[in-house]
Amino acid sequence: MKAIQFKEIGGPDVMQLVDIPKPELRPGMVRMRVHASGINFADTFFRQGAYLIKPKLPDTPGMEAAGVIDEIGAGVEGLKPGMRIAAVGLKAYAEYALFYANQVIPLPDFISFEEGAAFPIQTLTAWFMLHTSHQTTPGQTVLVHSAAGGVGIVAMQIAKAAGARVIATVSSDSKIKIARQYGADEVINYESHDFAEEAKRLTGGKGVDLILDAVGKPTFEKGIGCLAPFGHTILYGRAGGPPDKLDVFRLFEKSLKVSGFVLYTASANHELMRKGTEQSFNLMREGKLKILIGKTFPLAEAPAAHRFIESRGSVGKLVLIP
Repeated sequence: MKAIQFKEIGGPDVMQLVDIPKPELRPGMVRMRVHASGINFADTFFRQGAYLIKPKLPDTPGMEAAGVIDEIGAGVEGLKPGMRIAAVGLKAYAEYALFYANQVIPLPDFISFEEGAAFPIQTLTAWFMLHTSHQTTPGQTVLVHSAAGGVGIVAMQIAKAAGARVIATVSSDSKIKIARQYGADEVINYESHDFAEEAKRLTGGKGVDLILDAVGKPTFEKGIGCLAPFGHTILYGRAGGPPDKLDVFRLFEKSLKVSGFVLYTASANHELMRKGTEQSFNLMREGKLKILIGKTFPLAEAPAAHRFIESRGSVGKLVLIP
């Protein structure tokens, strides 16, 4: 089979298209014939050896995919060959990939394979932050950084569906229209404006109730300064570098809360995953949640896809097609 592989850590060009054997099926797992693989910023950290999970060289990137079940392993129940599925796991930049059965999400017919590959990490990350890490309620104000990215576009829609007011931040004026199209009530270009001051102005000085921050160093510290009393910042990425160490006594000023989120924590809770998946699919059926596929790349062009996502010029979700 064809797969993307890297033999050393480094930049996008360490990745190469190679021919390797299909992954050998194991008990409790399914083998997927991959139709689309999701690209996440975390994949770039994995390639550089800087992610929570370290590569075992030579290794294959990719943490989510959609396709059909090729074969099921011993002990797998409720799944069968030919089923349309999405899944979260490892080594997804390939024509075939293995996933544990409890990582598999059966795909409804109204979701394409490209949307399925974009669904697990971005949609469930947004849903769990808004409805598990935080309890988003009508009347709250949510500030979404990187609003034109994959998680940001989904998070704005889920927050709006919960009755929240959404303030979005983007890196260029060209992304303002996209942010408004997918749910932003107000949009701030954080390159040309001080987002924290603008957020305070837009809330009449009160501040925002929740910040979803995947940027890190450029936004984290300033974000704390524009939280409302009892406000909450969730850090779920560090695309702009790790933030400086937090002086926890700053939280005393307005009884604030800071937390971190990574999807693997939630994925260990089967009931929580089921609830998040079902409620997200319901929002999609109702037309309240749409996944934006910003661009697709052939599998062989994975290095170009990584350069594009690292350029911060992308919108929506990037997808690889084997």
